[in-house]
Amino acid sequence: MAKLDDLAERVDRLVLRHQELKRSSALIEQQLVAVTAERDSLRSRLAAARARIDALLERLPAETPASGTKRGTTGECT
Repeated sequence: MAKLDDLAERVDRLVLRHQELKRSSALIEQQLVAVTAERDSLRSRLAAARARIDALLERLPAETPASGTKRGTTGECT
């Protein structure tokens, strides 16, 4: 009878552990969904920022042959 009681106690502990793991798994899945959404949002924002930077770079004057300076540099040393 002692073996049966021990077995029942172990089964009860396993059931409790299983329930804890299911709750933990559900929480981790929720976190994964949130982090994935945040990642996608950040990627979108990064792409938009890159597009804005590219547009600004296109508006800068091209290299001038007389001065030999490249776009975005002044040729001055500080």
